[in-house]
Amino acid sequence: MFAAERQQEILRLAREGGRVDVLSLAEAFQVTAETVRRDLKALDRAGLVRRVHGGAIPAGHLEPDLAERDTVAPDEKDGIARAALAELPRDGSVILDAGTTSARLAAAFPVDSTLTVVTHALPIAARLADHPGIALHLVGGRVRHRTRAAVDAWALRAYGEITADVVFLATNGFALDGGLTTPDLAEAAVKRAAAEAARRVVLLADSAKFGARHFARFGDLRDVDLLITDTRLGDDDARAIEAQGTEVIRA
Repeated sequence: MFAAERQQEILRLAREGGRVDVLSLAEAFQVTAETVRRDLKALDRAGLVRRVHGGAIPAGHLEPDLAERDTVAPDEKDGIARAALAELPRDGSVILDAGTTSARLAAAFPVDSTLTVVTHALPIAARLADHPGIALHLVGGRVRHRTRAAVDAWALRAYGEITADVVFLATNGFALDGGLTTPDLAEAAVKRAAAEAARRVVLLADSAKFGARHFARFGDLRDVDLLITDTRLGDDDARAIEAQGTEVIRA
């Protein structure tokens, strides 16, 4: 097991049990206590757990659920979704990543759209299921309750078998030096696979996420062809992003 996978499992155990201790983890993973302490230190630095004597506890409400996130910056997200409609290919194929802004884009799809759409997000699939002209492909896997998104091996394998015209990617944070990040390693892996499965990458992210850094990194801004954000992103920040080769639209 790689360190990142072990840390993800430690985080899951901490959230489920409310606490983890070094010795029990060392025995469970067949590693040394010092290795577990390094794992806990890495999780603590990322703000995901708080170290206590002999172990660690989860660091509070770390990842808002879907309903809570949907109430954040709703006007900005609606504007981003409207601008993203112009990036839809004509009779082409798109991947819609899990996220509240990409869900708003799905809700804005014209009823007469004729596209092939691939998504691992249950809410997005539900929004598009009644569009008669859309060939909808739902990627399977373990569904995370917080995001209603499929993750793990099935999802990764599915994205490894396709090439879409464009992916509309979501993120919890984006930064010039910190890249694209999200709290969960499994989510990050699927986002990375979705980005690699498309010829063009469009990032949908409101400006409040600029500068935010989360535990799991899944790409760099230079990997993004187009960032669609809102007008609260400053001129200097937009120019700095474009200097890395990413086009910026502020809707």
